[in-house]
Amino acid sequence: MKFALVIPDGAADEPQPTLGGKTPLQAATIPHMDEVARRGFVGRANHVPDSMPSGSDVGTMSLFGYDPLKFHTGRAPLEAAAQGIELGPLDWCIRCNFVTVEDGRMVSFTAEQIPSDLARTLIEALQRNKCGDEHWKFYPGVSYRNLVVYRARNTPAPFNAATLTTPPHDITEKLVEPYLPSGPGGDLLRALMEQSKPLIAACPENLARAATGTHTATQTWLWGQGQRPDLAPFLERFGQRGAVITAVDLLRGLGRLLGWRVIEVEGATGYLDTDYAAKGRAAIQALKDDVTDFIVVHVEATDEASHEGKADEKVRALEQIDQHIVGPLHEYLRSQGEYRLLICPDHPTFLRTKTHSHGYVPFAMCGTGLMSAAATTYDEITAATSNVCLDRGCELMPMLFSGAARRIV
Repeated sequence: MKFALVIPDGAADEPQPTLGGKTPLQAATIPHMDEVARRGFVGRANHVPDSMPSGSDVGTMSLFGYDPLKFHTGRAPLEAAAQGIELGPLDWCIRCNFVTVEDGRMVSFTAEQIPSDLARTLIEALQRNKCGDEHWKFYPGVSYRNLVVYRARNTPAPFNAATLTTPPHDITEKLVEPYLPSGPGGDLLRALMEQSKPLIAACPENLARAATGTHTATQTWLWGQGQRPDLAPFLERFGQRGAVITAVDLLRGLGRLLGWRVIEVEGATGYLDTDYAAKGRAAIQALKDDVTDFIVVHVEATDEASHEGKADEKVRALEQIDQHIVGPLHEYLRSQGEYRLLICPDHPTFLRTKTHSHGYVPFAMCGTGLMSAAATTYDEITAATSNVCLDRGCELMPMLFSGAARRIV
C-alpha cells in the first residue's frame, strides 16, 4: 500500500470578515480536498501542546508521529540536520534571521525576502569579523533563514531549557524590546545581535537595496535554539520508507533525522511563488519508485500568506495546492490500487494576528479500508462536528498506517 500526506502549512484559520465570514479553507475552491473528505472522513488534531511554542518544528514533529513533549529540543537543530551540520553532544544550534527593525519595531522578519546571495555575504562578514567569540560558527542558509552554532568544546554551553527566545514572525510590527532573548545565555545572544548591526550596516550590497525602496537588513535575530534530538528512524517506528518534498530547511532536517529521502524540486521556494505543479509531479514520481512507501508534500505558502496578513493570497495558495498537488496525487494513488491519503496542517496561523497559534487543525483522510463518514467539505467548521478529535496529534500518524480509523468512524 502507498501512503501520502499533504501539509498546507498554517492553513487552519478563523472566519475572515474580508472573506464574507468564511475561513480561507471555506472560501477557497478546493474540490479535490473536498473529495478526500467525501470519500473518507474529517477530524481534528492538536499538534502543538499548550506548554510549547507554536511552530512547524513542534507541529510537524507531532504530525509525523513523534510526541514533541518527549522528542523536541528546538527548531534550529532540525535545520542544521538539513544542511548536514554535525552537532556535538554539548553544542547548541540557533536560528539566525536577517530582519528589518526600524524605530524599535519589527518591520520585516525576512528583511523583505533578502536574496540568498546577499544573506551569504552578510553571514561571511559576521564570521570574518569575529562577531561573538571563538565559540561561534555562522552558516548560510536560504534567504533570511540562517544558522549559528555555539561550539561548546569541552565545557557546557551557557544555554538550557530556560533560555527564552521569540520567533521574529510572531512580533511583526511590534516593539522588539520585550521579546529579546532572556534567561540563561540570553545576554550572549543579545550581545551577538547588537554586534551584528554595524557589520550589516556597512555592507554596500545591503545598502543598495534601499535605493529600490526595499527594506534592508538591519540586524540578526536569534531564536529557536536547541541541541540535536534523539529520534528513532521512521522505518523502525512505522515500517514505512518515507520521502519528503519541501522548500523549508526544518522539514528537510527532520526528514533526514527520520531517515527519509529529501527530494529537491526546482522552483520550490517556500513562498507564495512556489511551483505547486512541480511539487505535485515530484510526489507522483516518488511514489513510482520502489524505495518510497510514504510521500510527504509540505507547502509553506499558506503560512507565509498568514504572516503577511493576506487573506486573498492564502485562499489562492490553498486553491493551487488543491489543483496541482492534491488532485493529481489522489488521481494517481487511486489508479494504483491500495492507498491512503491524509491532508493536515501542522498548526493554525491566524491572518488576524499574523502569527502561529495553538489549537486544533482539521484533517481529512481517505483510502483503502476507510469508510465514508458523510462529510462533504474539508474545513474547520466541518471538522468541528466530527467525532474524531485527537488531543495528542502524534496519534494521527499511527492511525493512518494502522487503519485504526476504521474503528473510529
